[in-house]
Amino acid sequence: MLNISLPDQVQTFVEEQAIAAGFNSANDYVYHLILREQERIAQQEQVESLLLEGLEGGQPLEATDAWWEQKRIQLVERFQQSDA
Repeated sequence: MLNISLPDQVQTFVEEQAIAAGFNSANDYVYHLILREQERIAQQEQVESLLLEGLEGGQPLEATDAWWEQKRIQLVERFQQSDA
């Protein structure tokens, strides 16, 4: 069990947010926030892992203006084909 003392202004804010979000108590609201933060951290770690994997794999390429223009054209073509 964790007990946290909050200044009155913060306590009021937490209680108001809990009610507005439909929680039964401020404790439930804070618990929900902690779970969301855990999920956010896990997602961030997964993205960082995928980014590192991408950096370490394959041949490097230079993303020039011409390269980006080619990617833009490919995306537009793909979008137009999906509308057809």
